[in-house]
Amino acid sequence: MSRSVELLKKRYLKNIKENPDLFIGIELEFPIVNLEGKATDGEVVKDLFRYLPLVLGFTIEKVDDFGNPIQLLDPVSQDTILFEVAYTTIEFAFGKAESIREVEERFTFYMATIQNKLGGANHAIVGCGIHPNWDKNENCPVAYPRYQMLMDYLNLSRNVTKSDLHHFPEYGAFICGSQVQLDISRFNYLRVINAFTQIEAAKAYLFANSEFSGADWDTKISRDIFWEESMHGIYPENVGVNTRLFKDEDDFFDYLNHSAIFTAERDGQTYYFYPIQARDYLATPEIQAFTLNGDEVLIHPQEEDFQTHRSYQYQDLTTRGTVEFRSVCTQPLDRTFASAAFHLGLLVHLDKLEAYLRTAPFFTTAGRDYKLLRRQFSKKKLTDEEEAAVLEFSKDLLTLAEEGLEKRDKQEMVYLEPLKKELGL
Repeated sequence: MSRSVELLKKRYLKNIKENPDLFIGIELEFPIVNLEGKATDGEVVKDLFRYLPLVLGFTIEKVDDFGNPIQLLDPVSQDTILFEVAYTTIEFAFGKAESIREVEERFTFYMATIQNKLGGANHAIVGCGIHPNWDKNENCPVAYPRYQMLMDYLNLSRNVTKSDLHHFPEYGAFICGSQVQLDISRFNYLRVINAFTQIEAAKAYLFANSEFSGADWDTKISRDIFWEESMHGIYPENVGVNTRLFKDEDDFFDYLNHSAIFTAERDGQTYYFYPIQARDYLATPEIQAFTLNGDEVLIHPQEEDFQTHRSYQYQDLTTRGTVEFRSVCTQPLDRTFASAAFHLGLLVHLDKLEAYLRTAPFFTTAGRDYKLLRRQFSKKKLTDEEEAAVLEFSKDLLTLAEEGLEKRDKQEMVYLEPLKKELGL
């Protein structure tokens, strides 16, 4: 086994339990918009983050380079409210919970407080996967090393001669997603990743919510293009839908070994560089890296650099003993928890899901190129045949998800109602 695979295994398998309880971790990102259609006022949102600790009892966990609070923590629930990349996007990262309902109750409470405060300045949180005023906002990163590094790294695409990268490296400041993390075991994590890779076409159909006005892209999920045709997607294994199903653990880690390392820390300084695949990283004699000031320096690879390795696959094995599902756009506010419920119900019914996917009629006609299927079924207009096929596929999955939630018996089926209504179930 190569040293890089050893380091990846150590990083990603360390916290997986043999037989974990099933907890839910939900992360929701939302645009904060100026209701007059102008750019979001940075002072309004910074003021919000000074106000929230006073009324919600959160502590200030992180501040930006100018002392403004940018990450707030509730010591009891472990819920975090933070800026996601830019001052125009707010993220709610909820502490692990036993049911979606308890997360929803806290979210509703936070939202009432926040919307009331923002409303006083004619701003609001909206349920969109792209900031509606992306073209008016500054789209610059929060003044904090991690976010500055990410934006600087994405900006390297301007120097890459590879012509199929898009021209919006600042996209990190205006795309918003809805993520859910669910506990997995050593026994089932690959099964989970493989099963959910196969349903990306249905998820594209059910949850698309990021059409982009700035380019002529035939997709309702511009997030996919932003990710895959940016610096993050130079190596296809680094981002998006997995290009294959995995035979075993070695096969999976071989795939992860093709993902990218693009950042390192030395003496408290953050550096970034053109992406290097994990498998080649330690054998690279020296790396031409950039500081956050844009200065060029030479650094030498270290094994510790694997501690900050992060890939962006849509079924992402995390370092917390969970799989994170990352492919869903932020949803309209009235269906905020539909995606979490969908994933949770299917995970509970994993055996039935796998059995269904083995013979699902959808694949007979559509084939099994899962990456291609996701792109195909997020198009703005489907043919009648495509529409009929993906509708049936989505209905079947929704029924399975609902059965899984019923089995849990935590009154979570209600979160699927908007989807069922839309599909005429």
